[in-house]
Amino acid sequence: MSQQKPLRWRRCRWLVSVTLGLVGSLSAGWVRAAHGDVWQVLGVAGVAEFPGVRVMATGLAHPQWNNGDVHEPRLVDLRVVGDWYAQRDVPWGLRLPAGAEWPHGRKLFTQPLMGMIPAMFRPVAPVDGVVIHVATRADLPDVVTVDAIAFEQSAQMQRPWLELLLAHPAVTVAIAEYHGQPIATGSVTVSSGRAGPAAYLGGIAVLPAARRQGIGAAVSSWLIDRGRDAGAVLWHLHPTHEAAASMYHRLGFLDVQGVDIYVDLT
Repeated sequence: MSQQKPLRWRRCRWLVSVTLGLVGSLSAGWVRAAHGDVWQVLGVAGVAEFPGVRVMATGLAHPQWNNGDVHEPRLVDLRVVGDWYAQRDVPWGLRLPAGAEWPHGRKLFTQPLMGMIPAMFRPVAPVDGVVIHVATRADLPDVVTVDAIAFEQSAQMQRPWLELLLAHPAVTVAIAEYHGQPIATGSVTVSSGRAGPAAYLGGIAVLPAARRQGIGAAVSSWLIDRGRDAGAVLWHLHPTHEAAASMYHRLGFLDVQGVDIYVDLT
């Protein structure tokens, strides 16, 4: 008779099996499709689809907020795409699967992506003294201040983007307060396109003095719950730095193949 393996070993084997199964179900293509879906949702100044690419525009004067998702590089006619953006008089860029052959424009960087399905989510407990609630238009000054300080951007540039989010019916913006003082913000945008019901977690911003206390994870967890309430079966995001990626890993997100960002395409 063979000797039964220790309980700890059997639990480890079960955990590895479950983890591998979850990783297998979370493809980079699925996450990239969801990423494209959410930008289509945010295209308040127009959306369109041409051979090989989906495009959108917010109308804001920065290329990161007017962009297209390329899924078949060889089919894309840049003249058609360029004409579409010229009609809207906005700067623009394109995203391609990381490593795809693309001889046009200038590659800025590779943007990492992360994804998570419900079974992977590891929620965190609320932080004592921190109250999180849905932000309204009246909270715009606080949201802009926290966002601009946390991301070291100008409030003037961030304000139009945050106004768009606060006004959009598919977006929930959160604001976290400690004893009545705003200290963190973030948003979740729901979509239901090619990737099915999904939720994009973005803009998790925490004031420097409030960091390393679990507040970013608490705001993220709160927003993830809002996405679940909306029926999402996939959550996705792009981390802005390694510390953020570590936090998202703790919540259950996994890394997938990212996207290459191109500008100066005309």
